[in-house]
Amino acid sequence: MAGTTIDIESMIDPHALAVDVSSRWTEWNNARSEKIKEWKELRNYIYATDTRTTSNNKLPWSNSTTTPKLTQIADNLHANYFAALFPQRRWMRFEATDEDSDVKIKRDIIQAYMDNKINQSDFVNTTSRLINDYIQYGNCFAMVEFQRKITEYKDGDRVVNYIGPKLVRVSPYDICFNPVASEFGDSPKIIRSILTMGEIQRKIKSGLNPEYTSEIFDRMLKNRSTSLGADVTTSKSEGFVADGFSNISSYYESNYVEVLTFYGDIYDSENGEFLNNRIITIVDRAYVLSNEENPSWLGRDPIFHAGWRERPDNLYAMGPLDNLVGMQYRIDHLENLKADVFDQIAYPVLKIRGDVEDFDFAPNARIYLGDEGDVGYLAPDTTALNADFQINNIEAKMEMMAGAPREAMGIRSAGEKTAFEVGQLMTAAGRIFQHKTAHFERVFLEPILNAMLEVSRRNMDYQDTVRVLNDDTGLYFFTQITREDIKANGKLVPLGARHFAERAQRVQNLTTMFQIKASDPTVAAHLSGKEFARLLADELGEPALFSENISVTEQLETQKVVTEAQVDFEAEQEEKAEEGMQELEAAPAEQVAEEEQQ
Repeated sequence: MAGTTIDIESMIDPHALAVDVSSRWTEWNNARSEKIKEWKELRNYIYATDTRTTSNNKLPWSNSTTTPKLTQIADNLHANYFAALFPQRRWMRFEATDEDSDVKIKRDIIQAYMDNKINQSDFVNTTSRLINDYIQYGNCFAMVEFQRKITEYKDGDRVVNYIGPKLVRVSPYDICFNPVASEFGDSPKIIRSILTMGEIQRKIKSGLNPEYTSEIFDRMLKNRSTSLGADVTTSKSEGFVADGFSNISSYYESNYVEVLTFYGDIYDSENGEFLNNRIITIVDRAYVLSNEENPSWLGRDPIFHAGWRERPDNLYAMGPLDNLVGMQYRIDHLENLKADVFDQIAYPVLKIRGDVEDFDFAPNARIYLGDEGDVGYLAPDTTALNADFQINNIEAKMEMMAGAPREAMGIRSAGEKTAFEVGQLMTAAGRIFQHKTAHFERVFLEPILNAMLEVSRRNMDYQDTVRVLNDDTGLYFFTQITREDIKANGKLVPLGARHFAERAQRVQNLTTMFQIKASDPTVAAHLSGKEFARLLADELGEPALFSENISVTEQLETQKVVTEAQVDFEAEQEEKAEEGMQELEAAPAEQVAEEEQQ
């Protein structure tokens, strides 16, 4: 297959290798220049506050308002994608593939371990950012790492901040791959990352990254200014501006250092050697920090990718907003045209006798018509004020094309459509919506979850403490686990996008069957209430709701409490009665004593 390896001149000369890898980054980055222009234009519209920063900046009108339609669609898609992927507290489960692995305690331990690590590693927030990439760029990239974050103090104390798998977002601007490769997984890749001088020094002192040496650091300090020279105007400049930085030039003039990491196969043309699955780290496009075989258990790079609208013979997918920029341009055009007409109505153009001069139509403008001209106000053409229908039509088309019609997003237009029409629209939107979220879940989220579990199995060399839910009691308890406890044949399966609609339908079917059971004794005789309760609890993802004969047990417990309360009440009443009798018996004796004293 084409595009699965890169050819280099020599593996022996480190500098030549660094130049070869750096040149490949430049080549692949230039090959996607048109795609980056599309990203830039879309970002400008999403984050625009007026048309001066968009391609509408040349509109021949005084007003420069931008209607944030693309922003609204992006936000709506993100909110609904996120809700579909994480519909409930338990949004994933471990499904065993053999009998031994299907032991409940093992499934519970694996489930608990992943629940704990996902909560501790900020997994959901990272996924939220990846969903934004999926929507805004049409492409999202991520890696799975095993991290050890431990704080050591001068007095010898050590605090474990986090040890476990970690999902790491990779910006679409920071990854390049061979554009002629047929599959993303087969293509060599280069990831660019930025480190500070302090972070490099920390890596050197920690000793956890042997490739970072003091020698390389000193050489880098002396020569990095000339090494970076020509990359000041790279495409990510626009991204930095949008994210709050001034420009990439000031970025590189700071204490930041560029690191390029190559993943893939290499053919050394000098000696005819083929090297499979390498990781090569380059700093300042001049020095090789590491050159080693990829230790990843995947047998390839640990990089995952999902595309929103995949294209044949192009590994860069399109996003839901890519086709809508032209429509956004049209909306801004019409809205500003309307605003200018309103301004001209409020401040009309004045016709004045005088020497004829060039003029521009604008509010309060003056037109000199010569001595024979008339004096008065020029009435503007108000045709543009009827553009609302066209604008609304364009907005509806944008929503439909993005798979986000207003009915599906919770936006209602009273009186415009019948309930049937709304239902049909939501059904159509639901199909697009479910397909795109299911695709993200299937090709991206599920492999990442299982990669996190596997990287834990391969790197866990300690006892960990996890919080486990007891399904019978509904209570949590803590237990110590080792690597052996999370080994089992099976996989983690997300229970969101692909299963949400199906699960909702199954719950509805179960509810209908229960209603039939309650109303028809002939049917009730053949339906199991216990199985119904178990299935319903399972579908709702709340196993604590189901416990065999729990209703009878709870009734007995309630009756026990009532009985005990009744017994206590009766005992209290008897005690009070006895106290009353004692008082009555004591009364005559007290009277006799008083009379004798008298």
